[in-house]
Amino acid sequence: MARTKSTNKRQRSIGSTQSLSAFVKSICDVMRRSNCASALQYVPELTWILFLRILDAQEARDQEKAEVVGSTFSAALQSPYRWQDWAAPYFDKPEHPRTDDGKPFGWKRQELFAAGDGKLFDFINKELLPHLHGLDIDARTNLPNPNASRKQRIIGRIMTAVERVRVDSEANLRDILDKVHEISIDHVEDKHFFTLSQVYEDLLLKMGEKNSDGGQFFTPREVIRAMVHTVKPTLGQTVYDPCCGTGGFLAIAYEHIARKLGTGVISTDIDTLKHDTFFGREKENLVFPIALANLVLHGIDRPNIWHGNSLTGRATYAALFDDGAPKTFDLILTNPPFGGKEGKDAQKNFAYETNATQVLFVQKILGELAPQGTCAIVLDEGLLFRTTESSFVETKRKLVDECELWGILSLPGGVFSTAGAGVKTNLLFFTKGKTTQKIWFYDLSHVKVGKKTPLTLAHFGFNTDGEILADDALPATLVAEWQEDEANAGKQFPSYARVLAQRGRPEGESRYSWSVDFAARRAEARKQMQPLKDEAGELKAAVIDLKEQLKRLKKDKADAAKLDALAAQIREKDKAAHELENKAAGIDAAVFDLKAVNPNTVAKVDSRTPKQIIENIEAQGKIVSDSLSRLSAMLGQKSEAAEAR
Repeated sequence: MARTKSTNKRQRSIGSTQSLSAFVKSICDVMRRSNCASALQYVPELTWILFLRILDAQEARDQEKAEVVGSTFSAALQSPYRWQDWAAPYFDKPEHPRTDDGKPFGWKRQELFAAGDGKLFDFINKELLPHLHGLDIDARTNLPNPNASRKQRIIGRIMTAVERVRVDSEANLRDILDKVHEISIDHVEDKHFFTLSQVYEDLLLKMGEKNSDGGQFFTPREVIRAMVHTVKPTLGQTVYDPCCGTGGFLAIAYEHIARKLGTGVISTDIDTLKHDTFFGREKENLVFPIALANLVLHGIDRPNIWHGNSLTGRATYAALFDDGAPKTFDLILTNPPFGGKEGKDAQKNFAYETNATQVLFVQKILGELAPQGTCAIVLDEGLLFRTTESSFVETKRKLVDECELWGILSLPGGVFSTAGAGVKTNLLFFTKGKTTQKIWFYDLSHVKVGKKTPLTLAHFGFNTDGEILADDALPATLVAEWQEDEANAGKQFPSYARVLAQRGRPEGESRYSWSVDFAARRAEARKQMQPLKDEAGELKAAVIDLKEQLKRLKKDKADAAKLDALAAQIREKDKAAHELENKAAGIDAAVFDLKAVNPNTVAKVDSRTPKQIIENIEAQGKIVSDSLSRLSAMLGQKSEAAEAR
């Protein structure tokens, strides 16, 4: 006998990011007991389910808007592949909403339920997923379908990594679908301040924590927000990330611009913002569809993301990017992978070949940054201070020759530990078009951070809108050392946000910030190098003369002893010339050690005498000894009591 099931639960109200976060966590809990134990498993599974729910709501909203103005609407999905057909809960009530072809929401799901166990899985795995995969790929040619709409291509790409439902119980899957259905389009719209996207970002963080290499695709969002507040993207700029991971830089730049535009923005500006502003590239098959979904959930309903290897130029799927992406970009926000190793197929595309991924990405960025364009980039400490590899040195030379490197912010160690990467990092800011003259540094390395005490936007001195925080709103871990110094009584704390606007002026210098006259450093290096190069040049000229002399002697068949002596003299002078050149090259390379070394660090000096130190050690030893004696006495009393029983 066919089964019938209706769900008459009243849809709850989810009014805040906190309540929505708890609600999404309850969905993840169901997934965890259904063959999705790790965040690396349940986040991708939730991604496609959540995306299809929001897509259905967006389609319904867009259809209503089209009907109001009398325009035609072409849906990306047709029955029975829409969420409202196969996933929405079925209600046996007259007031239950209906699809545009007159069927009740959830009709296909109810039909599958009535047909028996396993039919929902069969439909999803054998009908729905193949249909969604085929939206943007022509099955005959295996190439992008030229007739696919932009939205159909996005659907196809987000679904491309989903081969089958991972949840292993239909009852649990129906529970998940019911819960996801309660999430509405309002949780994505600007007026609710991206509550769903914020919750989704928390899930992406969990995925980064579970992956030992998570830092390669997840950058802590508070770091991104500080970078975005520093460069202040505006409408009309093109914003790009050549290794966009889960899309965090693009999503937060979108939030920033949308917030600044406010509620009175005209429709053409909204179209520009959502369609023609944000561009990215991503290599990882797991991460690419998550990036697309993340951007859609943030409100960027037409993400321009290229799937493939940015460094080799080899595309996996380019149809979302190649149609209208510029060659260069006004603003680049990025975090290249740390410690990656590239093969010759990538290295051959760059002037300074190396297998170091981040070095190649810097070279790529210099080529893709528009004139007067600005880049904000996360780089590991090794790239900044390494001067023994020519590719590192020459890449940095190209950067400071072609761009004004105007800021370097030294982050604390452990900032990326929450995303599975423990590398010491820095933020670099540069603008193309001028040679670097002075570099302004800011040091945050004194702040202690870890998984339970992460770096926050307040540590940079910004509030959520990018305004400067008052001192009483700054974290204690940031200001404690400063406030201990009596000389700072009554002074404002020189937070990064506060002194950033003063860089290049005396007001921009503080205990935590300083400037380096890079042009003077280079001039001083040239001054030190010149005598060495001159002496090397003289030796090389002498070697040329000696070689001519040796040639003549050999022709005249001079005795061997004389020839050997002259050859030894040539080798000696040649070696001396090379040593002088290497010494000059070392001086030149040292110029490009860009590591932030704070000259204003206040060292804590132990002023106690040796006698006082010994007395302190003895006092601490007595405390330990007394504690052990008391502990032994307590244990003895317990033992006696036990024996008495």
